[in-house]
Amino acid sequence: MERYAELRNQYSRFFYRGFEVEKTPTELKITYHFEIEGLAEFAPCWTFSRPEGGGEPDEKLIFSLGLVELISYWKIACPPQVVVEAGELDEDQIRWWKHLYFNGLGEFFYVNNIKEADPENFMEIRCAGREDSAETAAAWEKNVPARSISQGVLVPIGGGKDSVVTLDLLRRAGLPVYGYIINPRGATVNTAGAAGLGEGRVMSVRRTLDPNMLELNRRGYLNGHTPFSALVAFSSLIAARLLNLSYVALSNESSANESTVAGSTVNHQYSKSFEFEQDFHDYVLRYLPGNAYYFSLLRPLSEFQIAKYFAGLKQYHPIFRSCNAGSKTDSWCGHCPKCLFVYLILSPFLSREAVRDIFGRDMLEDETLKGTLDQLTGVVEEKPFECVGSRDEVNTAIVLTIGRLEQEHRPLPALLAYYKGLNLYETYQKAGDRYSAYCDTRNLLPDFLMDLVRKYCVETA
Repeated sequence: MERYAELRNQYSRFFYRGFEVEKTPTELKITYHFEIEGLAEFAPCWTFSRPEGGGEPDEKLIFSLGLVELISYWKIACPPQVVVEAGELDEDQIRWWKHLYFNGLGEFFYVNNIKEADPENFMEIRCAGREDSAETAAAWEKNVPARSISQGVLVPIGGGKDSVVTLDLLRRAGLPVYGYIINPRGATVNTAGAAGLGEGRVMSVRRTLDPNMLELNRRGYLNGHTPFSALVAFSSLIAARLLNLSYVALSNESSANESTVAGSTVNHQYSKSFEFEQDFHDYVLRYLPGNAYYFSLLRPLSEFQIAKYFAGLKQYHPIFRSCNAGSKTDSWCGHCPKCLFVYLILSPFLSREAVRDIFGRDMLEDETLKGTLDQLTGVVEEKPFECVGSRDEVNTAIVLTIGRLEQEHRPLPALLAYYKGLNLYETYQKAGDRYSAYCDTRNLLPDFLMDLVRKYCVETA
């Protein structure tokens, strides 16, 4: 892409200058300072509430959140050199961050047709200070204080079905649960309320983007997807420290590991993948010891199983939202790939009328969505760049829905009739339900929570 090369030549250096921390009795405000030399300066902010008697995040953790935040500003011009003045990094850390940046920007490079970016040369990170390797090794060996999950678990709430399932499973476990919400909106606030989380059990955080970035985006500088869930990871550790909690339970499922573009490493959900979860876990142990244990409670599961469990949580059906297009109005748009995916994955477990009532329209009768259906089922190589389940899960959900409707002697809606004419239908009909008993053993769940997930979400023969 000519624009990529042009901007890199014109703006060769990006600076992470530093950060400021302001504390009041009720708030912790962090302001980061970035600069694309010769173009613009940026000062994004994070504002956390400070509970009385809470802990204090250390500077290394705050510095680390800034290392994730900077990628949203670096991508404007993609300067070849990043100069970190705000803290110290050793060589292993530099490799770790480059790996996250490159893979987390996979969709950005792909969508912008930036083919010349490669893992080694897309960025050089220079650090004014280098973390002492002996000190780092000592920190890695340091005994982490004993963790007590009985104090409670922090659950990031996004407003969709996945975090609802995590909240309900932890309720079954009898554990105190705290919600973590970035930039609260209707669905996230309503979900916390429906889960019985009062004001003292929800950490609400404001993330404020710098207006200079928004202006440069408007003027045609480079823009695109960044690894938002990496921001959730590092910021949730700050929230957990403020709440004196030792566990953070995410709601990322096994399906997030599948690439968005078949046969490539491009994954819209890279920072929701198990690869990132494991890398983050190892990084925290080595460089940020003593912080909360971060894991995804739903990692053993498929989206299919999560939808099956969620179908029984009817009190959440009127309030959950996953549609990015409708996020500002807290609604389902009823036309986007995310809406169609959620519609399809719920359809085997709810009546047609119940699913229609959730979305306000019958999406399965919308023939303009055939192209989106082809993306979700793998007819075309590229899935939608959304947080959607695997191709196999979508196909399985569709054939089970068709089977149920035919057993009930009900006519097939337009999209399902179209799908039944594809070769995929016969393939997946023969395969049957491969997901109700699914369990991915690549996970970081504590043993007793693994037992909980198996009990309520994994069918046994």
